[in-house]
Amino acid sequence: MRKLTLAGSTAVGVVLGAIIFNATSSYADTPTIDATVQAAVQAVGSAVQAVQKAVGQVQSAVNTVGTFLGDNTFGSVQQLLQQGFTQTSNYLKAQVGAQEQITDASNTAMARFQRDMRNAQIRDEQTASPAHCTALDGGVSTQAAAVQAFSVGATIARIHDLRAEAGPGMPSFFGQGQGIASMGAEHIANYCNPMDAAANLCATSATPDADQQMQSLFGSGVYADQTAVNTAKDYAVTLIEPVAPTPLRGDQLSSVAGQDAAVRRRSFNARMSLAQAFVDTTIGMQSPSVPLTAQQQQYLQNIGLPAQTNGSWLQALQIESERRISDVSWHTSLQAMTGPAAIEREIANELALNNYLLFQTFKLGLMHTTISAAHLAEDTERHFQPAVQMPVPSFQ
Repeated sequence: MRKLTLAGSTAVGVVLGAIIFNATSSYADTPTIDATVQAAVQAVGSAVQAVQKAVGQVQSAVNTVGTFLGDNTFGSVQQLLQQGFTQTSNYLKAQVGAQEQITDASNTAMARFQRDMRNAQIRDEQTASPAHCTALDGGVSTQAAAVQAFSVGATIARIHDLRAEAGPGMPSFFGQGQGIASMGAEHIANYCNPMDAAANLCATSATPDADQQMQSLFGSGVYADQTAVNTAKDYAVTLIEPVAPTPLRGDQLSSVAGQDAAVRRRSFNARMSLAQAFVDTTIGMQSPSVPLTAQQQQYLQNIGLPAQTNGSWLQALQIESERRISDVSWHTSLQAMTGPAAIEREIANELALNNYLLFQTFKLGLMHTTISAAHLAEDTERHFQPAVQMPVPSFQ
């Protein structure tokens, strides 16, 4: 079977060679090929021509592409393609480098932005807010007013102690009649009322009966001037001890009864001094003793009080306590606070003010407790009665 295949292939090759190379016609003495074989051979020839035609068309297309690529002025197609691919590669590498630079620049800019944000945050936390400065100014003003208030109260209390002791140069030194006359003259001169005027004792005063009216002691939180302070002082005298008892002196002190009376008089003076000093402290708290800050003055105007430049300790405490509730300026500053540190400082200021008020309340509580102890001692002494009359003991 294999030999037949080789023979057939050889015959086909001979025929194709004769056709392609224009072999001469066969003679009578040469072998002849039948028509079927000849038709097959012609079909193969047609196929070969079709292939040749297709190859020619491809070659023509290749030539056309070559024409499009140029005339090799700038190099062959291979060289141009190589250079193009090389340039594209360079562009890609340059693009990667540019992207790296853009990324680095973006990271640097973002780092600087975050650093500036942190610096601004640190600045805001370390910079005192307007509310904090206002609170500090108010605290300094309050403390200065407290010192002045106690100083004024102590000065007035010292004057009242000398008056109550009825020493030389004081009313009642020569008797209670002198003390009564002094009080009457004080009232007629400064607090004359219409009934006094009708009795032709005086002309009606601008502040009639102010020496016996509570509003002379407790007003708007601060006395308007020195005259108002004196009026409050006169009211305190009328309230606590209008007329001091006649002092003991001379032979009265040398006798046994005089010595006993002197002990009781000193106890009386001590109790009166305590009561009078408590009221005098209230007067000192309301005396205009310190200049008000611009914010404090503005707050007083905002709540409808008259403008003033000096204030009292009580008024300073009132401003520091109430402005955090009703002052528009303070709430505006609170809304403008940046960062938690500013708010924490404001909370600390409020806690400090609360501690300050608690301490002042404690001090007044000590005075209240002392007054209560004096009341207890006086009541106990008044109700103490000896069980029986005791004989005078004899001493050997």
